[in-house]
Amino acid sequence: MRNVTLVLEDGTKFQGKSFGYDSPVAGEVVFNTAMMGYPESLTDPSYAGQLMVLTYPLVGNYGVPPFTVEPDGIATFMESDKIYASAIIVADYSEQYSHWNAVESLADWLKREHVPGVTGIDTRELTKVLREHGVMMGKIIFDDEPDNIPSADYEGVNFVDQVSCKQIIRYNEGAGKKVVLVDCGVKNNIIRCLVRRGVEVIRVPWNYDYTAMDFDGLFLANGPGDPDMCEDAVAVIRKQMNISTKPICGICMGNQLLAKAGGAKIYKLKYGHRSHNQPVRLVGTEHCYVTSQNHGYAVDGATLGNDWEELFINMNDGSNEGIRHKTNPWFSSQFHPEACSGPVDTEFMFDKFVDALK
Repeated sequence: MRNVTLVLEDGTKFQGKSFGYDSPVAGEVVFNTAMMGYPESLTDPSYAGQLMVLTYPLVGNYGVPPFTVEPDGIATFMESDKIYASAIIVADYSEQYSHWNAVESLADWLKREHVPGVTGIDTRELTKVLREHGVMMGKIIFDDEPDNIPSADYEGVNFVDQVSCKQIIRYNEGAGKKVVLVDCGVKNNIIRCLVRRGVEVIRVPWNYDYTAMDFDGLFLANGPGDPDMCEDAVAVIRKQMNISTKPICGICMGNQLLAKAGGAKIYKLKYGHRSHNQPVRLVGTEHCYVTSQNHGYAVDGATLGNDWEELFINMNDGSNEGIRHKTNPWFSSQFHPEACSGPVDTEFMFDKFVDALK
């Protein structure tokens, strides 16, 4: 393993060793406190442009499942078509793996997809730095190539445009109700959850004008980066809300875009929510749910228009976790009801949406 150095934008350095693809890389350094689920997280398009730090110390012990594809074109075990995270940083990489469904090691997978991996870093200390300072840009530099310094931008980059589909894709064609899914970087399990509920899914690019299409409901997917870079998507959502009261549901980025279409503002969280254990409360009740999350921006609930109200709030920091319209069937969640990986306590959000189509 080659020696590498992770250099944060404030000058803080961490020494480690490369176990993935040997190439310098730069990106926004973020941490995830989940105890498992690295195949799903790495293939989540919402991690585009980011160096993903896993706080759970032992990573790689259950290997990587096969990258098989179902007849409908959706990967069986992954959340997209490839690894989208720019790199993975762990404390202790397990070279030996054991799992009934594993076909290769995490290291082999990273090398095959040209994604760097770093081990031997004190990820708990790194997380403390990020919690204190907030997310920062960082660079992974190989010690034997000190002059090969990578560069990257995160602020001002439209990552949604990079990861969204470029053409219309249909799933479960000919089934019951039709749902237009706006692909901002959608995870496969969102599509799986909709298809399992017997609807036809029409997946369109993030900035596609679907308002003249024949459909029964609109679904706004998750995605990476700054929602303020997606004004084209917001304009189409607002156009749809002006001409129809058809049901609308959003997840993660979809929550933020729906809120923006309703007039609310977005702000960047200090270090984001990326884990499987985020507690949220259904507003107006004592009901709390444990949720899976992956986002760096949030809706400013105080800026919601008079026709809107908060649906969920985060029990750790009070930030917005979902909104709903007071009269129309438009609602969303900042967390991931489909999880994958993580708890599925809130998968009822899909039931609520599909029921509204009838």
